[in-house]
Amino acid sequence: MAERIRHAEGPLDGPDDLKQLRRDLGAWLKSRREAAGLTQADLAERLGLKYYSFISQVENGVGRIPQDIYPIWAEALCVPPREFAETVIRHLEPGLSRMLEHDEARSDEI
Repeated sequence: MAERIRHAEGPLDGPDDLKQLRRDLGAWLKSRREAAGLTQADLAERLGLKYYSFISQVENGVGRIPQDIYPIWAEALCVPPREFAETVIRHLEPGLSRMLEHDEARSDEI
């Protein structure tokens, strides 16, 4: 049987935990957008999106950013690409994020 995914606060028990991580990512994205002085419509325009409602969906944890626009989104928010990628991975792929963190911690010990 597969082992439960664990994170710093304990195991991820299911979809509710993952939904909360998406909402947390949305809140982070919104705070970065606001810090950049952009409205949802401004950001949508910079991303080449026809409707700004997609920005709202992502910020509310409902939508998911297509990977092909990660670099453009990071640039629009004035967030370094690595920070953007690490934040997205931590929230959307927590198991993968922990694997990378574990591997990085092991290489620091050597």
